[in-house]
Amino acid sequence: MTALFKSLAAAVCAALLTASAAAAFDTSARAAFVLDQKTGTVLLAKNADEALPPASMSKLMTLYMAFEAVRDGRLALDERLPVSSHAMSYGGSTMFLDTTDRVTVEDLLRGIIVLSGNDACAVIAEALSPNGTERGFADLMTRRAQQMGMTNSVFKNASGWPADGHLMSMRDLTLLANRIITDFPDFYDMFDEQTFEFDGRAPQNVSNRNPLLGLGIGADGLKTGHTQEAGYGLVGSAKQGDRRVIFAITGLDSQRARAEESEAIVNWAFRQFAEKEVVTGGRVVASADIWMGAADSVGLVAEEDVTLLIPTLTGAPLAAEVVYTGPLQAPVKAGQKLAELIIRPEGLPDHRVPLVAASDVPGAGFVDRVMTVAQVLLGRALASGGGADDGAPEAAEAS
Repeated sequence: MTALFKSLAAAVCAALLTASAAAAFDTSARAAFVLDQKTGTVLLAKNADEALPPASMSKLMTLYMAFEAVRDGRLALDERLPVSSHAMSYGGSTMFLDTTDRVTVEDLLRGIIVLSGNDACAVIAEALSPNGTERGFADLMTRRAQQMGMTNSVFKNASGWPADGHLMSMRDLTLLANRIITDFPDFYDMFDEQTFEFDGRAPQNVSNRNPLLGLGIGADGLKTGHTQEAGYGLVGSAKQGDRRVIFAITGLDSQRARAEESEAIVNWAFRQFAEKEVVTGGRVVASADIWMGAADSVGLVAEEDVTLLIPTLTGAPLAAEVVYTGPLQAPVKAGQKLAELIIRPEGLPDHRVPLVAASDVPGAGFVDRVMTVAQVLLGRALASGGGADDGAPEAAEAS
């Protein structure tokens, strides 16, 4: 059966588009993760699952949980929340809140997104905490992150203030950004705001620190981060046409390096990759042998068009192969799943496409079955016990 798989792979390669590998992006970030949202293609992963100090990028988790609370009716955008002495005590990036303030939830959200307000995070945290404390909310953040599949995230506070054990991976941050964009499109517009002047009290802190906003490359979010331990990082997203790229990087040594690296990643992701249809639904891409059927083979088709993100440069054939256990036993019904097409864009993860029968293949008639069995027996006799069977079903192996 090995020969069968060689011929199938060659036929599939000839039918698909050609592509050459895009040059890998050599990031200077300590860790990075880049995702094409529409196709789910991972374009870059460097130390992507290493749990690292996320600095203010972890504010995205506080925001996600606040958005959930508004959606569920546990918070209202016009609701005014008190500022505790604990929230007021925060330094770093703040809204300069004090204990005489009662601030609307909407202003607090903007204060977190645009101004990176540590104090605003604490106010939200205390309002949603099961015990009224920021630490209680941080524990809730950790549990919610686990539920969302962020397995390398542990929170000790709501703002990313340096604390032992407060960690996130770049993959987790990208997953979280994707969830914000997907689950809360009405709130996501806030991330594109470049300034927010809260009550006129902090003229030195009114600008969004995201260096990509306003560059004309489609950037519209999400959050910067910086501490001495973490270095400079960014969870970013940009949309061009119907493609969106989401990424997280950390460990850069300066604001300038963060800005240059982020812009380079966006440009690379959009320029080096493009969506292309590689399989047309309903078109036969290969055939599979049939045992004891009215026909010797059946065409294999994908049920739907398959569009993949592949390198933009053309060159060698796009590698692919069909995998199934055969010959297949008749009868076979049209639409029955029989095989799998494995497409291997160079430098990108494999993509697997189920293949189904293009038509019915009923079982062979009595005479045909007898003739088939007779041919198998004759072949065995001629082999004198030394050769491998040629016609009976067996497990096929990929070449």
